[in-house]
Amino acid sequence: MSDLIVLSDIDQRILGSLLEKEVTVPSSYPLTLNGIRTACNQTSSRDPVTDYDERQIEHVLSDLKLRGLVRFEHSASGSRVMKYRQLVTDVLGLADDERAVMTVLLLRGAQSVGEIKTRTERLFGFIDAHAVEECLRRLSTRPAALVREIPKRPGWRDPRWVHLLGADAPPQTASTTAVGVAADPAPTTDPAEYDARIEATYDAVAAAYTDMLVDELDHKPFDRWLLSRLASAAGDGPIVDLGCGPGHVGAFLAAAGGDVTGIDLSDEMVNQAHLQFPALRVLHGNFRDLPSPAGADAWAAIVAWYAFVNVPTSDVASTLASLTSRLRPGGMLAFAVHVGSEVRHVDDWWGHQVDIDFILHEPRAMRAAVASAGLTIDEWYIRSPLPEVEVDTDRLYVLARRT
Repeated sequence: MSDLIVLSDIDQRILGSLLEKEVTVPSSYPLTLNGIRTACNQTSSRDPVTDYDERQIEHVLSDLKLRGLVRFEHSASGSRVMKYRQLVTDVLGLADDERAVMTVLLLRGAQSVGEIKTRTERLFGFIDAHAVEECLRRLSTRPAALVREIPKRPGWRDPRWVHLLGADAPPQTASTTAVGVAADPAPTTDPAEYDARIEATYDAVAAAYTDMLVDELDHKPFDRWLLSRLASAAGDGPIVDLGCGPGHVGAFLAAAGGDVTGIDLSDEMVNQAHLQFPALRVLHGNFRDLPSPAGADAWAAIVAWYAFVNVPTSDVASTLASLTSRLRPGGMLAFAVHVGSEVRHVDDWWGHQVDIDFILHEPRAMRAAVASAGLTIDEWYIRSPLPEVEVDTDRLYVLARRT
């Protein structure tokens, strides 16, 4: 354990945010008090997500200044607005690569070498995983070590690393993070039990989910472009928004001219959608047994914007086949998924105790499942996550048509 610095949770978040923004947005650095609050509480690239207020942050900044970890400055333009600069790089004598590693560990907790490499891309250009390992070795073998490896455990694909600057450094035998890498869930031989667990999770987080994500399309021009085209292609035919959550995707499609029905497994999510978008038609339902639209035999378009995030890889093909059977000839299926081969298990989501797996999907396997379901892919895209807006996964978008 380092005897140089002992940091509380909010100390870590503030210093990690200052370290990050100094590199990623140098034109805005040093940061104002409001800038620090925004950086600390952003919903991407942070674990856990927090809601610190300015009074809390200002009090902690004063303490960090007394400890020589932060410097107060006035704007160079002559404004009396106070700005804040981190000094921890100098205090700890961090090289650029070490600084990048410590930044993501302060902001996101325990991580594998692969996760660190991915998450430091905007901070430092590690050429490969070996370069990350070498950096971690240096940090761990200092006279006052700054990081430590946690050996691989059941359900983990790789060992993880933690920083040692916390007031309570995680012990070698304790869980260090609410998010872990797990094996792909087995095929849902008991769909009712699996769905009940999913429903309970989304019921618990519905209000927080809405607060965090109901306006997410405002920041996603590519998604808006693709959804607008889909609404146009469906014409006056019925569209169903699967796993609609608080209704923002369905509301966007409706505003673009679509005849939209939202369906969600969670009653609380349905309630949130009714509150947020009273004019939107939203029903409780399960896309394992998707009903036909009112007044029509089949859907003109099925939209699944991240609706497959809890569908095990082994169930994807059967899920797509079932949905295809509910499309009219020429009807379209459009979906977005997170790209990858891992499963992220979460037991603490926005302050709620949950038990849920988030499944990332491989693009080639998803396209093969689309074809096996009797669909023809018109277009597919992969895009990178939007900095400061989204979690750090690439996304696959597919527009397919029933032949």
